[in-house]
Amino acid sequence: MTATRRLAAILAADVAGYSRLMGADEEGMLERLKALRRELLDPKIAEHHGRIVKTTGDGLLVEFASVVDAVRCAVAVQQAMPERNASVAADNRIELRIGINLGDVIVEGDDLYGDGVNIASRIEALADAGGVFVSNTVHDHVRDRLPFVFEDLGEQQVKNIARPVRVYRVGPRPSRPPAGATPAVQPGAPPALPLPDKPSIAVLPFANMSGDPEQEYFADGMVEEIITALSRIRWLFVIARNSTFTYKGQTVGVKQVARELGVRYVMEGSVRKAGGRVRITAQLIDGTNGAHLWADRFDGSLEDVFELQDKVASSVAGVIEPALQAAETARSANRPTNDLTAYDLYLRASRMALSSETQIPEALCLLERASDRARPELWASTRLVRSLPWVPVS
Repeated sequence: MTATRRLAAILAADVAGYSRLMGADEEGMLERLKALRRELLDPKIAEHHGRIVKTTGDGLLVEFASVVDAVRCAVAVQQAMPERNASVAADNRIELRIGINLGDVIVEGDDLYGDGVNIASRIEALADAGGVFVSNTVHDHVRDRLPFVFEDLGEQQVKNIARPVRVYRVGPRPSRPPAGATPAVQPGAPPALPLPDKPSIAVLPFANMSGDPEQEYFADGMVEEIITALSRIRWLFVIARNSTFTYKGQTVGVKQVARELGVRYVMEGSVRKAGGRVRITAQLIDGTNGAHLWADRFDGSLEDVFELQDKVASSVAGVIEPALQAAETARSANRPTNDLTAYDLYLRASRMALSSETQIPEALCLLERASDRARPELWASTRLVRSLPWVPVS
């Protein structure tokens, strides 16, 4: 059989936390998955003219002739999921991750191959539970055709794909409130995005307090260096520069930024020049309540701009990491035990191990739960265990 090629929109979906759900109740989970396919997924795919290429356990690969139909289908499915989960306990809910790509595919019989398919699968792996992530090719084709909000997550390096892929998170625009109602946010504002499972931060453009337009370049470069430095912290979700710089020159509240970008923490700062020296101030704020968690200032000479930017970026990342760890540990201690992410479980286990050697067994139990809940590419149980004191490691 001769292989042919065609352009197609590929939708890849799977169940977040599938292994944990199956481990808790295999037969019940299988029946719920069948019901989900029968009652929601298959009808929505058919309604939007899609073709199911293959299913793999919890995974689903769908081909659409129209990329607009593919995105409409994905958003419609995710909008219907909360109602299905309303009466289900948090630990037992089926939540989907969806990724969509538009690209050239190789057709052999009823199956599809090639980078067009692979990129869709990789983007789906990046998506958060309940999220729809799309590639830049999808965004470019549908952004003016669909009434959705597209959040630029920046370029992402994905497995086995040579070049980085720019990824966008897709969500519906907020509906207008009923007549006479007072909206929680301004009409037309982007909807609040869900927080990722791990700590998240956005670095806003620093204000140029010098009155010198040339210092804009220095201030912007300073922020880029800080974003790069923070991105090296593997357990931290950092919003890309393209997203945060949309706020440049605007007067916006930290809570609004956190809500619109879907982050817990926001960093803002300023740059002030005097002669050949410059002063940089920065502060870290909890975007959920506006509380200040950390603030500092850095002074330096402008003789070597790049060296100063590197120095400040390294210093900020060095002090931000422990500050965020402390804030996350305090936050996880106050969360209900039936609503914990893998990172919260890890923090609780670390705190137990540091408190008393007698709590090591309980800490290890929490680590097992964390490993079960976490995605393999983000967390490794061996790494978690080795980070704790008093635990023998072979």
